[in-house]
Amino acid sequence: MTHHEHPHAALVRRGYEAFSSGDMETLGSMMTSDCTHHVPGESQISGHYKGRDNVLGGYYRMLGELSGGTLRVELKGVYVDGRGHAMATHRFFAERGDRGIEMDGGLFFTVVGDKISDIDECVADITETDSFWGTG
Repeated sequence: MTHHEHPHAALVRRGYEAFSSGDMETLGSMMTSDCTHHVPGESQISGHYKGRDNVLGGYYRMLGELSGGTLRVELKGVYVDGRGHAMATHRFFAERGDRGIEMDGGLFFTVVGDKISDIDECVADITETDSFWGTG
């Protein structure tokens, strides 16, 4: 059986590759200028990052700084509905001080045209991620 990857699935895969390699220029080119990333929980990284610059220079930069560059994400799967939504599942790993975290999570994407306009993040254990990232 031949597998034909939907363009939205390919977009999400390229986004994960760009994130993993630290290529924020490419990642930014895949987002609308008003893209919003919604981060669950009550930690210092939780909240709504509105606008491509806030997503890249705010949230993603903070993840790198707080983890000392140790954050990595392994993509497990991408699923699309063909109507502008894609869902990705992954496992993420990071270290912070004397602590480490390894957890499953996912991102739910809204795609407008050929760009990501909204990202809703989900994690397996919000309490644990809040504890790991801290309150600042």
